[in-house]
Amino acid sequence: MRTTRSSSVAPSTDKDVVSMTQVMDMMRTLQENVVASRSEQKKMHEVLVASQARNEELNRINEELRKALQEREERAAGDRSAPPSPPCSFPMPFSQESMDSVVPANTVAVKASFTGVEDPEAHLTAFPT
Repeated sequence: MRTTRSSSVAPSTDKDVVSMTQVMDMMRTLQENVVASRSEQKKMHEVLVASQARNEELNRINEELRKALQEREERAAGDRSAPPSPPCSFPMPFSQESMDSVVPANTVAVKASFTGVEDPEAHLTAFPT
């Protein structure tokens, strides 16, 4: 009695056959690609960590600036709501608003010179004006 078994392996042709050397080369190439990919991922992770640290620093600076601006606005609002200073008790040639204004630091005052030839009382009366 003769039984015929069908082979589950199809007959191979020359172009279907892959040599062991080719398989090893493909595996080596894949391993190199994996190593390169891991290296690239490591670099990207370092850049991400540095970027997150910089972002946190900028958020901290932004928060400080926001608080400083808010304090400044609150101070300015408080200054506007402060009552005006009482008027001077002696007569002045300028309004209270002029007297309360801030003089810039780079302002040069005019010097009144007295040589002694002119009338001292006229000089003293002219000086405040």
